[in-house]
Amino acid sequence: MHASLPQRLFFLTLLAAALPLYAADDPFAAIPPKMQEFVNQGQVSGIVTLVASKDKVLHLAAVGTTDGTRKMQTDDLFWIASMSKPITAVAAAILVDEGKLKWDDPVEKYIPEFATLKLNGQAPARPIQVRDLVTHTSGLPDGYGQPQPHWTLQQFAQRIATQPLRFEPGTKWQYSTAGIDAVGRVVEVASGAPYDQFLQKRLFDPLGMKNTSFWIAPENLPRYAHTYILNAQTNKLADTPIDYMYGSEVTDKQRPPLGGAGLFSTAEDVAKFYQMALNNGTFAGKQILKPDTLATMTKNQIGALTARAGMPWGYGYCVVADPKAMEANVMLAPNSFGHGGAFGTNSWADPKRGVVYVLMLERNKMGNPDNSPMHIAFQDLAAKALDKQ
Repeated sequence: MHASLPQRLFFLTLLAAALPLYAADDPFAAIPPKMQEFVNQGQVSGIVTLVASKDKVLHLAAVGTTDGTRKMQTDDLFWIASMSKPITAVAAAILVDEGKLKWDDPVEKYIPEFATLKLNGQAPARPIQVRDLVTHTSGLPDGYGQPQPHWTLQQFAQRIATQPLRFEPGTKWQYSTAGIDAVGRVVEVASGAPYDQFLQKRLFDPLGMKNTSFWIAPENLPRYAHTYILNAQTNKLADTPIDYMYGSEVTDKQRPPLGGAGLFSTAEDVAKFYQMALNNGTFAGKQILKPDTLATMTKNQIGALTARAGMPWGYGYCVVADPKAMEANVMLAPNSFGHGGAFGTNSWADPKRGVVYVLMLERNKMGNPDNSPMHIAFQDLAAKALDKQ
């Protein structure tokens, strides 16, 4: 049975209303339809994409849904996971600029329990330094064992100090979220302010990052992009908890501000953070970091140590040395820097182009989240669009 002409027109009208409108001359117009394909395939629930220059947003779009029913908006809140790490490193760098902290300070100066750390039952050859924490060369494990969700940041730092080291500080590279959490405590002690308050006053407020926090306000829960995993039996997305919340709710303000992976944010807020970096530490006329400090943070600080394919580490930032070593990096210039998150969020700055790329989605266990099909497709289309301008 064929639909009548009025019926066909009605269905076409509904379809047009459901699709976002993009200007015919928009060089980034191919991005949302491509991201929608991943939603249609059931790979993700929703995606927000953003491309920005040093001073303005060039592209911002959302497809899919926040929670399976509500249409995703460009200002929805995502758990950015390890994208928190460069933010924590910048917090420490602010104190370095002020002379309240040094990269080669022993961590035990701020967290006394670090003096008791052991490697194979013995004291390490030298103390862990702050630079070891921000470069993942400390020897600390990635996690904690069995932490309690309402421990203070100090208690989390104390728990870290009970974990055996995996190698001598400075001799290897091995990813450690716990190590970056310890940096948050170092900032807290060195500044004399609670870590979340320090970030708010010294970074989020000056950058206008109004939607970035360790906790989602109850009134903003509708904007919270749910976290999913692909169910192997049904091949459908299923809600999955964030292990890093340690059993607490995303709204639970009794959970401490853990700088290794604890932040929630929006695409535009993340872009502001990277615009500051592309502008040599300034944003809207406000100096956040000294240019030399920012340059130090975004270059290889681990020498010949092996980290990820084609990507050594700066201070808190992952640095792209060989773009060809990973498919998602091919369109980035050498010396680009940024960080991804466990559930597929990504943020990268290309200083040669003067461009920021931000991808927001929430799906666990996709393999390498930095090299997801969504990330590859987004950055490829974004780079091609930039070439047209």
